[in-house]
Amino acid sequence: MKHTLDPHMIRHLSLEETCRKTAELGYDYIELSPRPDFLSWWTRPKVYPERIASFKKALKDHGVGLATLQPMYRWASPYPDEWENAIDNWKRAIEIAIEMDCPMFVSEFGRGGSPNRSLNDRSGVHRPETCEMQFFRAMDILVPILEREGLTLSLEAHPEDWLEEIAPAIDIIKTINSPAVKASFIAPHTFFYGPDMEANLRATAGHLVHVRLADTYDHNKSSELRYIVNPPESKVRVHQHLDIGQGEIDWDLFFKTLADMEFDGVLSNCVFAWEDRAEASAASMLASTKSYIAKYF
Repeated sequence: MKHTLDPHMIRHLSLEETCRKTAELGYDYIELSPRPDFLSWWTRPKVYPERIASFKKALKDHGVGLATLQPMYRWASPYPDEWENAIDNWKRAIEIAIEMDCPMFVSEFGRGGSPNRSLNDRSGVHRPETCEMQFFRAMDILVPILEREGLTLSLEAHPEDWLEEIAPAIDIIKTINSPAVKASFIAPHTFFYGPDMEANLRATAGHLVHVRLADTYDHNKSSELRYIVNPPESKVRVHQHLDIGQGEIDWDLFFKTLADMEFDGVLSNCVFAWEDRAEASAASMLASTKSYIAKYF
């Protein structure tokens, strides 16, 4: 099991200081989410030999590993220029992972916006079937490279994407049928995946290599008024990334199910809600995670 910190809440720190702080907080690994000085959102990685050398040295000096990188590019875009840029950026990200000795990518099926946006808004996702076709085109190009380089790509369904639920996500992963393509389960997205958390977790069996940990509220309860958006007809996807125990996930069931599945992959703390108490949150999450692991594994 890899206890991993997503350092988004301390992203003001340099890469080198992030390594120091991650070790200080008791984590063994970093999950490097998008940041402007490495793999940035949508754009070309801002990475060059001196930056790689300095980052690798800091990881080694502080005894921290790089568990995952998270490229975020529009590989499911219906627009040819966006799609081609995404493929180019993914190829560069693969080169960087090799240079960084990072074994795993985590990413989404295709962030881009809500299906309810105007067709004239290029930030929108318009037709799920078109996005799916573009995604498979990307897989046809990238999967052989991942396989050749011995890298793993772990995919997550995400609220607001063209694919939000576990069952169709696992169908696509099985259809790709590659040892390089695996599944992520994002705990704070639990209630978007469907009403039965245990069944959704078990649906990933044989493919699950990466789990993100954070608590959230069940938006389906209280007449869907757990949180209120105005105007009421707004088409949005609201969720939280809270400390374990602050939401409504059944964590005993969650970790018991992982244990039953003999999960032995990346466990990532991805709380985003508490930048004003980021270090206390990180410490609390690690203590809670280790307590559940000791109880059920």
